[in-house]
Amino acid sequence: MHGRWLVVAAALMWSSSGVIIKSPPLERLMPHADRGPVIACYRAAVAAICLLPFVRWRTVRWRPLLVPLAVCFAAMNVLFISAMTYTTAAAAIFLQYTSTLWAFLFGVLFLKEPLDRRNLITLGFGLAGIVWIVAADFNGERFLGTLLGLSSGLAYGGVVVCLRALRDENSAWLITLCHIVSCVILLPWVLARTMTVDGPQWSLIVLLGVGQMAIPYILFSRGIGKIPVQEAALIPLCEPILNPLWVWLCWGERIPTPTLIGGLLILMGLVLRYAALGRTRMPSN
Repeated sequence: MHGRWLVVAAALMWSSSGVIIKSPPLERLMPHADRGPVIACYRAAVAAICLLPFVRWRTVRWRPLLVPLAVCFAAMNVLFISAMTYTTAAAAIFLQYTSTLWAFLFGVLFLKEPLDRRNLITLGFGLAGIVWIVAADFNGERFLGTLLGLSSGLAYGGVVVCLRALRDENSAWLITLCHIVSCVILLPWVLARTMTVDGPQWSLIVLLGVGQMAIPYILFSRGIGKIPVQEAALIPLCEPILNPLWVWLCWGERIPTPTLIGGLLILMGLVLRYAALGRTRMPSN
């Protein structure tokens, strides 16, 4: 139970991204085009500082795959937060969870992993969900946010595949490096902008870095070692459900019906995929 509660706490904290990013102080920060990269840069910096003490430096080593890992993570970071500023929290988080679909495809193409019928079922549900969400905003003002959210899922799929290939490396080092690179890539662009960040805005950005990113990662990494793999995959699925719920309760942002249908299809595919892990029979000795 201790491991389960750690993972639940991590998912709850992850789900706070929408309600923080869409809060009135951060909504006033800058225009859409600048707000996402600025928040993404500073969130990554704060998270990296918090995670540095957890890196086991004696185990750190260079691997060529660190480059695509860090690049994919940096892209995911800025694309997801930018999507939040252009479209609904529901569309942004549901589309980011398509990362499992892209990770499956990348694994087959680049890691030569075998095709799995369960993954194909998840892929079918996910593609149907994407069609619902994208079609709803195809000619709307939120379409750019929808494309950004879909791209963030694609980038996060690359992160998942790289982490899978680097599973023998120290996880704290990998995630810390990702945040450092994400901040460094965005910093020149951010510093070139003229802006004023007040106290409440800085407080919310720090909260994003510490409470929504760094601490949940620590809790999750400690919890997953104590519970079965299917629970470690299923429990965090409460994040895409709670994320738009908090935004609706706090800021009144409603979820369009097509987005809700598409999101439920994506989540249904993931639940079927990970629940099936628990029913897989282990070979006898």
